[in-house]
Amino acid sequence: MKNKQLLFIDGSVNNQLKVGCGAALVLNETELSEIDLKERIKIKKFSNTSSTKLELQTLIWALNDLDDHIEKVVIYTDSQNIVGLPARRKALEEADYHSKKGKLLNHHELYRAFFKITDNLDCEFVKVEGHQASKNKDDYDKIFTLVDRAARKASRDLKSSS
Repeated sequence: MKNKQLLFIDGSVNNQLKVGCGAALVLNETELSEIDLKERIKIKKFSNTSSTKLELQTLIWALNDLDDHIEKVVIYTDSQNIVGLPARRKALEEADYHSKKGKLLNHHELYRAFFKITDNLDCEFVKVEGHQASKNKDDYDKIFTLVDRAARKASRDLKSSS
């Protein structure tokens, strides 16, 4: 059995300031019902960012922060961009990260970093439906909500301190 971890990530950006906060929580499956999960969420501030860029930055930061012995990671995110990237890889690489009009893609460096790090890990991506009614949430959705709230709170705290 591979050493498997669950990674919950989300980000919240202040578009006027172009700063955002990424939030990440790493667990193993036996920790799903622990009480102190909020305290274990890590937050990182990113400058000169956008919502799409922040989601990628947060994932790359969180994956780089994993212990070296992790072999498999199940990533929970509400970012369709991240969930869809593995399927887009071939086309992105064939176009050398350029658009149909020949323009270099805005986040090409992050896409390259994403593929480089995910090549070394067995990654599974799970799309979480954000902002659904509590009665419809399973344990994974509830944990994702904690991470989402932590990111939004950290982003609001940036706004009030500027």
